[in-house]
Amino acid sequence: MSLFEQAGLRVFRHMDPETAHGLALRALQLGVAPSPGLVTSDRLRCEVAGLHLTNPIGLAAGFDKNATALLGLGRAGFGFVEVGAATPRPQPGNPKPRLFRLTEDVAAINRFGFNNDGMEAIAARLAKRPRDAVIGLNLGANKDSGDRAADFARVLGHCGTWLDFATVNVSSPNTEKLRDLQGKAALAALLAGVMQVRDGMDRRVPVFLKIAPDLTPDELADVAEVALSSGVDAVIATNTTLDRAGLRSRHAPEKGGLSGAPLFEKSTRVLAQLSVLTEGRLPLIGVGGVGSAEQAYAKIRAGASAVQLYTALVYGGLSLVEEIARGLDRLLARDGFDNVADAVGTAREDWL
Repeated sequence: MSLFEQAGLRVFRHMDPETAHGLALRALQLGVAPSPGLVTSDRLRCEVAGLHLTNPIGLAAGFDKNATALLGLGRAGFGFVEVGAATPRPQPGNPKPRLFRLTEDVAAINRFGFNNDGMEAIAARLAKRPRDAVIGLNLGANKDSGDRAADFARVLGHCGTWLDFATVNVSSPNTEKLRDLQGKAALAALLAGVMQVRDGMDRRVPVFLKIAPDLTPDELADVAEVALSSGVDAVIATNTTLDRAGLRSRHAPEKGGLSGAPLFEKSTRVLAQLSVLTEGRLPLIGVGGVGSAEQAYAKIRAGASAVQLYTALVYGGLSLVEEIARGLDRLLARDGFDNVADAVGTAREDWL
């Protein structure tokens, strides 16, 4: 990490978290954020759900909700970038404050509530996206929608032309009753609508499903069954958690979804369980608490074909992306893997 980045992080930590987040996006827009460009090797190059990735380290949704920093993010070393969530109509989200740093826990709690500029504004920005990056969109539903399930399909239909993949997000804890859509019947109907729109498009856009870490074993089994039968191309495990076990920060009682280091073990266990349930028939993307090359490697060995991060950037800066990618390459070489795909699931039993 450069001295410039270290100084910037110190300044950001003295600011309101949402203000600091906005300034980080602005730095990316202005081109003053770290930008190592292509970070890759023969070991790191991989294919996930038909996407050709330079490396398996992705940016999770929520960092760039409105697709305003696509050029900067495309140069930041990520193998793929997910923006959004986007809803059909713009919405302000929940009242502020709604983002909290849990510094002692290397974590964050947010209750944004799908604040975004709406699919029309986001689609206009995606139309100007860099073509040499892999960019996806997290699909959401308006809080006051009369048919939330239909909202996901509407956003895909409006934005799909400019996407490399799209993620159905029914796992955010910050929109009331949204997680109810993870129920077996509701999820099957929702995905059927999304797939119908996808299949009517001029080009095939891979559709991912993002799930919560708080599912019971029976609920997780139902999700796996629906994911396999619906034809989704990958599952992202997992979103933020409502669990607060073991936290030390004074912000621990805040409502919202917890992300960062405390989520690592829980989300990795869900990932490994899902890997068993899907029997290797679906690529999995591991999210939750990834802050080092070792943690990215653990997710991969638990069953993930790729990983995503977000909260760790608050504490480690954008240079963390390159650090994790290069560290992962060294770990793969150390253990004799010619490619990251060869390591997927090789230590899954350790998490069951």
